[in-house]
Order: sequence, then structure tokens, then C-alpha cells
Amino acid sequence: MVNTTIEKMLKNLGRRLKEARLLKDDSQKEFSVRIGVSIPTLHKMEKGNPAISIGVWAEALRMFGRLEDLDQILLPPESLFEKYRAQEKIKTRQRATKKSIKDETA
Repeated sequence: MVNTTIEKMLKNLGRRLKEARLLKDDSQKEFSVRIGVSIPTLHKMEKGNPAISIGVWAEALRMFGRLEDLDQILLPPESLFEKYRAQEKIKTRQRATKKSIKDETA
């Protein structure tokens, strides 16, 4: 059984998939062929069926030029402290480590 929040999110995702497909003026048949699934599988996606594999969703995202969105999932939250430290590190003058003459002849 799927959590109701998850169910609602998947239904919204399916609805947005259908809207995007229709905006591209693709029929279910055309789009299902493009992403390599059957029409019934595409119908399940558009209804928010939780059994659809992430690989199929990735292919659908790729068709809309949105595959990079998938890469943003589960990134660690950006800490303001870490962001500040990174900026400070860039601001400070950095030099390459000095090589000794012995290192250069080797």
C-alpha cells in the first residue's frame, strides 16, 4: 500500500506528464513508442501508478529535455556555512605548492 501523500504526488506527476505530452501534440501511441513502453504502461504513468520503474520515468524526462531534473534528487542540502567557507576559500590567494629542485629533476 502506498502512502496517501506519495499517491497524490505520483498522480500529480502523471497529470503533468500527460499535459507535457499533449503540449508536444504527441498521441499516446507516438509517445509510448518514443520511450519504449506499451500504451497501457504510458496510461499507468499518466494515472500515477507507483509500479512504473524509474528507468521508464527517466526516459520520459529525457524526451522532454528534463533528465537533469532527475539528477537533482537527493542532493545533500546546501549549508549556508559550507557555502560561506567555499566563497572565503576562493577569495583567499592560493598558490601552487613550491617544488624543490630535487622534484624537478626526477
